[in-house]
Amino acid sequence: MTEPVHHVIIGSGSAGFGAARTLRENDADCRITMFTMDAIPFYQRYELPQIFRGRSDWRDLLAVPPSFYEDHRIDLRRRCRVADVDGANRKISLSHQETVAYDRLLVCAGGRGYLPENLTGYGELIHGFGSFEAAMQTYRDLPEGGRVVMIGGDMVGIDLALTLLDTGYGVTLITNSQTFWPHELGAEERAPLLDVLRARGVTVLEDARAVRVEARNGGAPARCVTLDDGAQVQGDVVMAFCGLASSVEFMLRAAVDIERGLLVNPQLRTTNETIWAAGDVCQIWHDSEKAYKFYHGWKNVRVMGELAARNMQGANEVFDVDVEESIGIGEDGEIVSTFWTRGN
Repeated sequence: MTEPVHHVIIGSGSAGFGAARTLRENDADCRITMFTMDAIPFYQRYELPQIFRGRSDWRDLLAVPPSFYEDHRIDLRRRCRVADVDGANRKISLSHQETVAYDRLLVCAGGRGYLPENLTGYGELIHGFGSFEAAMQTYRDLPEGGRVVMIGGDMVGIDLALTLLDTGYGVTLITNSQTFWPHELGAEERAPLLDVLRARGVTVLEDARAVRVEARNGGAPARCVTLDDGAQVQGDVVMAFCGLASSVEFMLRAAVDIERGLLVNPQLRTTNETIWAAGDVCQIWHDSEKAYKFYHGWKNVRVMGELAARNMQGANEVFDVDVEESIGIGEDGEIVSTFWTRGN
């Protein structure tokens, strides 16, 4: 009797979850294994700002009940770090020395928040927001009515900043080239958007560069950020939202082409015929522009995961590389972006 096809998915976010669900919908017999470093099953990370609106129970953020995985025979392996992918022999190695064979592999490992190189030595003093646990730590450490000093301000950060303002906190934004990332904007395009933030109550610092972060005590705000002109900015929490760096280190032996992310064709297959990639981890070939491009945002990521799954099962669908990406100011005077839709 023929063994069922074994699909392995690295990553349990929007792309990985959508892929697993699609694989099961299209094949009742295949074997599906998902590996994730998260302790919590799939939740939408773009909903994490809602913690400041009172949704602090992780169960309220889950996309589906935990029983979904068992009911659909999806083997969800949590707290597992993939250390290596052997593309020639179709095996992955986990950091605890376990080896797992696959027939087809989908990489949806996403990315980690990028921290400017000059600030990497201060990482322990900068709060993260890339997971439920990190978001909750920020929530606990930020006193009622406290102030966040935000470096960069990509679209995830801007969403959090607006939520913080709505819930009684203060925000100081130190802009840089990653402000409003992944949108690529010139100074004239950014100016009216920054004015919207100022009107909402954000203290915006332009033409400044954070060079040092220090801890303070003795009743003063807990953090002090020094700028390149010597000025100092105080706050209770410092956060950096400067875009993403794709998580590809474990793919170096996978026999795939890598630039900043995994390079894939419009069908989301890598240069290894048994490996696909979806989400923030991959760059997709845009033939008319003759370039590999990232496509960020939860809508794009979800579409990629589902499309890759269908192609892993024999389809030949292509991702729309001309998908609209825009940012502007709506009729209500608020920032609108194809990257996210803000909720209350």
